[in-house]
Amino acid sequence: MVLAVLLQAMAKQLMRFVAISVFLACAGIPVQATILQQLTLDDMVRKSTSIVRARVTGSTEVVRSGDVFTLYKLETLETLKSGVMVREVAVPGGVAGGMRQVVAGAPTLRAGREYVLFLWTGRSGLTQLMGMSQGLFSVERTTIIDPRASRAASGEQMLDAAGRAVRDETLSMPLTELKAKVSKALTVAMMAGAPAAQARRAGK
Repeated sequence: MVLAVLLQAMAKQLMRFVAISVFLACAGIPVQATILQQLTLDDMVRKSTSIVRARVTGSTEVVRSGDVFTLYKLETLETLKSGVMVREVAVPGGVAGGMRQVVAGAPTLRAGREYVLFLWTGRSGLTQLMGMSQGLFSVERTTIIDPRASRAASGEQMLDAAGRAVRDETLSMPLTELKAKVSKALTVAMMAGAPAAQARRAGK
């Protein structure tokens, strides 16, 4: 019964993607499918190279190795995990070099809006979001005392660490709570890494 429901849900999602793909293909717009790996908050804290609260100040679109990216310029307001200096984040998709690319699951950032971004910078120097929209929390200042950090559930196909299909969930919490969770996860990661570092030093 559970398997039948899961297969039915996946079939509906596939038909939705096919319908969108056909429409965009008819419009001459290339579409790239996206299968996301589910990441917990602790996963993103551990794997990210930096985590910042920032405001988007503008954007530009470029072509990198044949793929189109939208580069969002950032004004860093607070650093939750220090790493490389971040001035922009690249999100796949956009219009540049005479090409238009649409990448399913790629979020759109708004100029003037404030976000908490879980970032990963690769060897190429390109900084991207961890897990597409999973690594992007919008900061809503509904109250002066404590704004909320929220992330909408991704509608794209998502797999857990075992390769099973799972459904993403919306996350919303006070900004102070998100910062506390990040701080706790960083502390746990540092404590877990300390014995290994000591062992390496002892072996020298």
